[in-house]
Amino acid sequence: MDWLHTLMPIAGVPLFWPGLVILGFGVGIIGGFFGMGGAWMVTPGLNILGFPMAFAIGTDVTHMAGKSLISTMRHAKFGNVDYKLGLSMVLGTVGGIEIGAQMIMWLERIGKIDLYVRWAYVVLLTLIAWMVFSDIAKRRRKEREALAVGKKLDPMATGHEWHKRLQKINIPPMVDFKRAGIRCSLWLPVGISFFTGWLAGVLGIGGGLIRMPALIYLLGVPTHVAVGTDLFEVAISGLYGAATYSYKGRVEIVAALIMLLGAAVGAQIGTVATKYVKGYGIRIFFGVAVIGCELSVIMKILSAMFPSIKTITDQTATVLILGVVSAISLYILIAFLKGVHAERAQRAGKPGVVHV
Repeated sequence: MDWLHTLMPIAGVPLFWPGLVILGFGVGIIGGFFGMGGAWMVTPGLNILGFPMAFAIGTDVTHMAGKSLISTMRHAKFGNVDYKLGLSMVLGTVGGIEIGAQMIMWLERIGKIDLYVRWAYVVLLTLIAWMVFSDIAKRRRKEREALAVGKKLDPMATGHEWHKRLQKINIPPMVDFKRAGIRCSLWLPVGISFFTGWLAGVLGIGGGLIRMPALIYLLGVPTHVAVGTDLFEVAISGLYGAATYSYKGRVEIVAALIMLLGAAVGAQIGTVATKYVKGYGIRIFFGVAVIGCELSVIMKILSAMFPSIKTITDQTATVLILGVVSAISLYILIAFLKGVHAERAQRAGKPGVVHV
């Protein structure tokens, strides 16, 4: 059905436009909920739908900047943004983005961009999934141990406590980030942001895929504050990423605008949903999303390695990435609706549980 495809004028490829709508709206919800631009799902998603990898990265970075700004404004109303921490990370992120973007241009020139970027995604997503689920398992073990001696585990406790060691690094200047409730060397968030900025430039992920977990596990920021602060930083650094990829001619404005329209609505829903799904509930669904995205990328790699099954693997990858986005978005939407209903019931003097 030709009417379901539209030609992207800059990239010069026909694209399944309903896929753009699903990605934009769904990733808007997911991005607002997890505190990320959602680019870690959009870049492979655009590539799976038919975009050349460089255009997928550039278009995603551009769409991500606008959507993250919308989500940040909503999170700010809930007090979930540490502006001081976010601004301290911008400089490192911008430097990392530019180095990563230059590497992408080089990989494109030598014809290795698809292979290297896809495998980089698989490695990164595997590490992130391990970190999230091992943390959840370790925290549950701590809860059982505390319960065995008649105590209750601190709600702010995490499984991995790498941040306690890193916060002891005493390299001036030492800075207090009051909203996040931490004190550390300024070089710690700057160093983390440089690395995540480099990932943003190379993979088009906005750095949020690893920055949000880094804020939690390496800096010790509470989950809800990590979500809002990450979105604030992504919005600022994403504007630079959009500018540098536009200058390099790798941004498809039409696709970015289509996704942004859907994301503008979805981001509002996802952000408000964080009021009703707290802490480890957010982390569990983040881990599920990571695994689903990784499997879709593996399907695309198999497609390139074994041409005889290309049709099957390409279709599987498309269904998988859109299915993951749709399923998790639906869960978050239901959590949002239940939370709003319960909150209204409480205001009306009726019993109801706000947190889902």
